[in-house]
Parts: sequence; C-alpha cells; structure tokens
Amino acid sequence: MKRWADALICTGADREKEDMVWNMIGSICYAFASMALSFLVMRIAGEEQGGIFAFGFSTVGQQMFLLAYFGIRPFQITDGKREFSFGDYLHHRYLTSVMAMAAGFFYLVFSQYSRGKMTVIFLLVAYKVIDGFADVYESEFQRNGRLYLTGKSNTFRTLLSVGIFLLVLTAGENLTAACTAAVGAQIAGVFLFDIVVLRQLSGVDYRWRRESLRTLTAATALLFVSVFLDFYVFSAAKYAVDAHVGDAASGYFNVIFMPTSIINLAAGFVIRPFLTQLTACWNGQRFEDFSSRLLQLTSVIGIFAMMALGGAVLLGHPVLRILEMLLGSAYAGKLASYYKDFVLIVLGGGFYAVLNLYYYALVIMRRQKTIFGIYLVMAVVAAVLARRLVVWRGIPGAARAYLYLMILMALGFVSLAWHGYGQEKRAKEAGGIT
Repeated sequence: MKRWADALICTGADREKEDMVWNMIGSICYAFASMALSFLVMRIAGEEQGGIFAFGFSTVGQQMFLLAYFGIRPFQITDGKREFSFGDYLHHRYLTSVMAMAAGFFYLVFSQYSRGKMTVIFLLVAYKVIDGFADVYESEFQRNGRLYLTGKSNTFRTLLSVGIFLLVLTAGENLTAACTAAVGAQIAGVFLFDIVVLRQLSGVDYRWRRESLRTLTAATALLFVSVFLDFYVFSAAKYAVDAHVGDAASGYFNVIFMPTSIINLAAGFVIRPFLTQLTACWNGQRFEDFSSRLLQLTSVIGIFAMMALGGAVLLGHPVLRILEMLLGSAYAGKLASYYKDFVLIVLGGGFYAVLNLYYYALVIMRRQKTIFGIYLVMAVVAAVLARRLVVWRGIPGAARAYLYLMILMALGFVSLAWHGYGQEKRAKEAGGIT
C-alpha cells in the first residue's frame, strides 16, 4: 500500500502546476459523471427509472451529502493556524456521516415512495454520504498544500465507482444492483485514494479531543445549516417537480438542468486555487489586495457565465435535439420543447456561480451569521415560490423558480459581502484593528 500511495504523491518542485492540472481533471471528471449518469440511466433503463435515479442522486443524495459534509470544507482548508487537528475533523465527520445516513433513512420511511424507489434512493444516499466522508481527507490534502491529491482522488474514485455502476447496469438493466455495486466501489475508492495516501504524508495530526468536537460543531454549525439550506434553495424546483409532476418529469428536468454543473465547474476552476490567497490577504489585513482579487474573480466568473448563456441561446436547440437522438426515438421532441426553460436555467446557473464566490468570501471573513440569515430567508421564499410555479406550469414553472431564486440570492451575497468588507476596512483605517 505504501508503494501505491507513493505513486500518487508528487515529489517534484512544480507542485503548483500539478495542483492546477489535477484540480481541473478531477473537477471535470466529477462534474461530467454527475451530468451524464442520469442521462445514461434514462437511455439504458427508461424514463421512469432515469427520473428516480436523477432525483435520488442529484437531489436527496446530494442533500444528505451536505449533512455529512456539514459545510466544513471551506473552514478546514482555511484553517491555516491549525486551530483543529485532522483527527478532530475526521472524528467530527464520523458523527455527521452517521447523522446523514439516519436522516436519509427517516426521510424515506415517511415518504410515500414505492419500495423499489425507496431502495434505490437509500443506496444513492449511501453513495453520496461516502462521498461526503471522503471530503474530510481531500480537504486535508488541500490544507497541506497538495490540492493535486484532491484532484486525483476525485478522478480515480469517480472512474472506479461510475465505471462499475455502468457495467452492472448495462449487463442486467437492474438499477438496484447497479447502485449496490457503486456503493461498494465508492468504499474501495475512499480507502485506496484517500485513507492510504494521507497516511503517507508527514505532519498530519491524527490526535483528537472530545471537547474539540463540540467546539468545531459550534464554530461551523451556522455554516452547515447555511449550506444545507443553500442546496434546498438550489433544488427547491427539483423537489417540487418530484412531488407534483412525477418521476419521468424529474428525469427531463434534470437533463435540462445539466448546464449548471458546467458553469459551476468553470467557476470552481477559478475559485478553488485562489481561496488560500484570499484568506492570506484577509487575515493579513491587506484589504486592497483582497478586494482586487475578489473583483478579478468576479469578472472571470461573469465572463464564463455570459459565454454559457450565449452558447445556450445559440446552440440550445441543436444540443437538445442531439440529446433526444442519443436517448432514442421514444424521446423525440420531449427535450426540445423545453428550449426556453433550458436558457433560463443556464442564466440562473450564472447567478449561482457568482453567489458561490461571495459565499466563500463571507466564510473567509468569518461572517457565518450573515450567511445563515440569507439562506434562512431564501429557504422560506423557495418553499413557497417553487411549489406555486411548478403547480402552475410544471417544468417551465420550475425553470422560472430556479432563476428567480438564484437572482435574489446573488443580490444578497454580493451586497452583504461588500458591506462587510467596507466595515472591516473602515475599522482598520479608524485604528479599530491593531
């Protein structure tokens, strides 16, 4: 196992290049799998099974992933002062992962799903919770200046689990068996590409203290609730489609929702490598540098978003037609009819990418209460707005709900982040910060 880990660890001097390359590869691989899987399940197993998989994988499973994840990644990777050891983060993740599995179980018990749908969704919850557990290792890689190991883990774990899932699904067209195989592969991937590799890095502190778990929970509780609510707002339209339109509609809506992953992927390329720099600027009270970098990142993300929107307007129709052809003759005309909704979703994805950057900015500023306040208000708005628009117009209503919610959240994050920046800068200038 040591030789295996050593083969993954970079010993060269050009580690920054490795970070950029593998972060890009890992992000692309992970995002592509998330986009393509639901589409492939629809192609292989039909629209009903595809819709169940899409809802379980990208909505319920992802919601439970966030419970396991607990919103700690930005806190952990910016914990440059080593306020908490890796052992503290690891034992905290044990607890949150168990909580996530229990929450997924009780959600399904009180749902009115069929036994088959419950089984598939529970397996997908398990798959996503394991993904959330792996994140504590991948965050530690980044905190130790080895972002490339995070990228490698994302790449190889995804290829292993997705490859086995598709092999089993293609061989037997049994979605339950394929999901079971994917969970086993995911466990193996975490062991091979995370646990074994981190053991070979020097300076990782596995010691933990019980009191640290309480302190860490208290320090990140608002971040967790905020991230959990963020995904609910992001997915409110999907929940409403599942509840009021049906499994097949969930599959179609997930397909036209795929471009948001591409936009977030592009934003991730821009944001992730610069988080430590933004943190250093803020902690060093170099406010001009902080604002300059933040504006640069905003501009780049804005350009990506506009390019995506232009592509959706110009190429949306032919892309949707091609997807229909790939799905088969039974799907002719079913996706192209949602062209306008496809464009609105892409526009909403652009706003989400921007607000994601400013979410990280507020985390670096340690303004958890501000983040929580935005999400709490938006969760209430989402619960009402998404249901009403979906009941009114189905998938077109869901697309509009998503766009309106992303615009409102982006406005909240951008305005309050710059307000907080101004407060800190004025305090320093007045001599309030020493």
